[in-house]
Amino acid sequence: MNINKGIAILFVFFTLFVLLAARMFHLQAREGRELSRAASAQRITNIVIEKTRGDILDRNGIPLTNRSPRFVLVLRPSTLAEDQDSLKNISGVLGISLQELGEKLKEEKPLVMEISEETKHSIESIKNPGITIINSFQRYDSDSVARHVLGYVGKADGNGEVGIERSYNKTLSCNSCIMLGIITDGWNNMLPGMGYRLINTGRDSKKLNVKLTIDYHVQKIVEDVMDRNNVRGAIVVEDVNSGDIVAMASKPDFDQNNVIQYLDSSGNELFNKAVASYNLGSIFKIIDAAVMFEVKNRWEEPYLCTGSIWIGDREFKCYSYKDGGHGFVDLKGAFSLSCNTYFINAALGMEPASLIEMAGRFGLGNYTGIGGQGVDESSGNLPSIDAWFSGGDIANISIGQGEIMATPLQVADLVATIANGGVKNKVNIVDSIVDELDRKVKNIRQKSSKRIISKDVANRIKELMESVVTEGTGTMIDLEEYGGAAGKTGSAETGQYEGGEKVVHAWFAGYFPRNNPRYSVAVLVENGKVGGKTAAPLFQEIAGEIMKKGY
Repeated sequence: MNINKGIAILFVFFTLFVLLAARMFHLQAREGRELSRAASAQRITNIVIEKTRGDILDRNGIPLTNRSPRFVLVLRPSTLAEDQDSLKNISGVLGISLQELGEKLKEEKPLVMEISEETKHSIESIKNPGITIINSFQRYDSDSVARHVLGYVGKADGNGEVGIERSYNKTLSCNSCIMLGIITDGWNNMLPGMGYRLINTGRDSKKLNVKLTIDYHVQKIVEDVMDRNNVRGAIVVEDVNSGDIVAMASKPDFDQNNVIQYLDSSGNELFNKAVASYNLGSIFKIIDAAVMFEVKNRWEEPYLCTGSIWIGDREFKCYSYKDGGHGFVDLKGAFSLSCNTYFINAALGMEPASLIEMAGRFGLGNYTGIGGQGVDESSGNLPSIDAWFSGGDIANISIGQGEIMATPLQVADLVATIANGGVKNKVNIVDSIVDELDRKVKNIRQKSSKRIISKDVANRIKELMESVVTEGTGTMIDLEEYGGAAGKTGSAETGQYEGGEKVVHAWFAGYFPRNNPRYSVAVLVENGKVGGKTAAPLFQEIAGEIMKKGY
């Protein structure tokens, strides 16, 4: 009987021991890291050094963020205090006095500062365990592109404030960071020998990236051309065959690392002009031509342009007013020379609603849809199709003045639709969410297309746009060695004045190569006066460089 009791007691103790051992193994092997992290969190004062964030990529997977190295120096006072030689060397490298360095280290809190690569190499030669250098990447640098598209992150919390950074903040945030922890006891005293610890809170976190339709190389060409020519305005490049935006630039731009300096600036550096509404001017004559060709095939009747046309008691002047007019012109001549009186006269013989309806088909007065992908945009403006229009109203509509407003993005898409044979593609600026191996996690890009004018009408408009470059207001464009180009110039009066002179925005909207269009480009130069003289040369330079480099 006593033996049985003894066996039973031994069995109970053995079972308890096995269960205790199993529990200890589980806590150590399975939950050790999380428990250690949780325990440390209760007694650590943390300094966030690096908040991990996913990249924004171009369509080829080239990073548009985190391109340049960043170096963070961490000095640990308790370890350095007894090594005066190291302190002297550090003060010399950092360019601060030994006394000032001592003051910074007096509180026994780690000193954290960003340093240059040159300083990093010098510091590394000082051998002391109290020196730590953390290698990472700058989110943005002086060579950052597409700044108005990307947006920026807040310095306080590292979260996206505007643009792609804001719209995909949850995706880009990895819920992890590198922190410097000060280890303390229950009385908040630093533990000797355990004073500091670098903590990575998300070693196992998966990093996700946002992939755009922007092409880094094309974007860089566009921005370099704008910078060289000191352009204030916007340029948009669209892939004719897909509707993808491959470049979107607005100038002047801003320093993403120092946004606060622009908040009260009069230069509108933070304003994305590529998606803002502007008076359209003679670019609207593409819409006129589309309506005219749907009314009848040929417009060969000559019209006498005397330099102006009177409607009631209002005189509408032509570009050729000072020269006494263009003389007799047909549709091709009027389009290539941007004759206002010709198109006003033609519009007076058509229903104004047909012009507005056609403009709406091309997407004017409506959003392209990239707002839903993270880039806010204006819808532009068209008059109400049901409104009553006077002769003067019709005249203004036909030459893109008055209430007609459009964004450079909409203009690039309008031209892309013509170049694509009358088929309008869905506009995209974000392709997908991808992992670190560039594997697609979620598709963002929307694919759809719709024919809005017949191929025959599109081809006739293309012939008109070709004549602009060969014999009209765009003859300064010469891309024949790369297959040629086609387009339309525009000079849009705004009703505003600057320095006593009228503010007139300059436009050029075109596509290239001529016979097998690949890209459409909309160029807007604020107060550039004459589209053929200020906007068209930018198109020439950008298109030539893209074709020369094979992008």
